[in-house]
Amino acid sequence: MAKFMDVHHNMKGITREQLIEAHQNDLAIEADERVHFEAAWADPESGVVYCLSEAPSAEAVQRIHERTGHRADEVHPVPLRV
Repeated sequence: MAKFMDVHHNMKGITREQLIEAHQNDLAIEADERVHFEAAWADPESGVVYCLSEAPSAEAVQRIHERTGHRADEVHPVPLRV
C-alpha cells in the first residue's frame, strides 16, 4: 500500500476537538476503502489541515473524506521517507 498526504484548506479556527472528531469520523469508515489514516495535523491560524494515510489509491482517500464531509483539496502520494 502507498502513503498519501492530503491537504485541506479553509479550516481557519479549527480546534483540537474538531480535528479529533474529523479524524475519528475517518477512522470509523476507513476500512470500507482499505485506507488507514495514521495522523492528522492542523494549523488553526492558516486554516490548513494535513492527514497522513496508507491507502490503495488517492481516490480511496478522497472517497473517505467526502463521505465524512471534509473533502481534501489536495491528495499527494509520498513514496519516499527518511
